[in-house]
Amino acid sequence: MGKDRTWLVLAYKVPRDPTASRVYVWRKLKKLGAVSLQDAVWVLPQTPQTLEHFRWLAAEIAEMKGEASLWESRHLLDGQDERLAAQFDGQVRPVYEKILKGLKGKNPNLAALSRQYQQAASQDYLRSATGDKVRAALIAARQEEGK
Repeated sequence: MGKDRTWLVLAYKVPRDPTASRVYVWRKLKKLGAVSLQDAVWVLPQTPQTLEHFRWLAAEIAEMKGEASLWESRHLLDGQDERLAAQFDGQVRPVYEKILKGLKGKNPNLAALSRQYQQAASQDYLRSATGDKVRAALIAARQEEGK
């Protein structure tokens, strides 16, 4: 059954009007790197940081006159944990691959690539091997630049 991860599940409902509230919540969830299980049901791996993020978002939803529920969850069916982990990896892998490609170019902009890495790493909750490879490549490029 995989790594038996604990997941945080946020289910919410916000009033239809103003639509800005719904857009705000959606953008916030995307920025956090949460994965949508259904329309208004989103998940993140459970860490102190992600718990804090979801608690704050739930409070913001309540301020919008909406409703939010937050749970800790574990998958009970074989393969579900791995599929969900693959979705999280699928969100950050293209960004990491773009950074690696940028590092291979002539005179790469290390500051910009480092910022892109920091953004992707902040959503790489499961610490992908590709992320480790990018980090090592950025460090090597910085050392090479300093010579």
